[in-house]
Amino acid sequence: MTGQCRCGQVQFKITATPIMTAACHCAGCQVMSSSAFSLTAMIPGNAFEVTQGDPVIGGLHGPDQHHFFCPHCMTWMFTRIEGIDAFVNVRPTLLEDNRWTTPFIETMTRNRLSWVSTPAQYQFDEFPPMDRLQELMDAFSAAQD
Repeated sequence: MTGQCRCGQVQFKITATPIMTAACHCAGCQVMSSSAFSLTAMIPGNAFEVTQGDPVIGGLHGPDQHHFFCPHCMTWMFTRIEGIDAFVNVRPTLLEDNRWTTPFIETMTRNRLSWVSTPAQYQFDEFPPMDRLQELMDAFSAAQD
């Protein structure tokens, strides 16, 4: 499956289905997306490749997360978490196929705007505990079958 930024100068492909999908309600995602939350499709790290263009780091310039944007249209495209190569957080609305836009989990719901609701099956006030990640990924996979 392929995806691209709004102007098409940066393109990518994924060669595996997502590990999980999510909506993040943190204040940072609200600001960067100019919306109530950001959507994520967690793609296996070895199944994601930028095929055209050279994305730049934008948004939060911290040591833990690297948010990648198109340098021309400034579309927020994907996020890599420092030290975690197992997956890349891709903005699923950039994919040619929109079936991965439905969030399976919601994170940072303590910041959720009062009028927002999603069909997510699991909600977390912050991020899910790492010891639950495999359980959530297995539940997501089973829900796709």
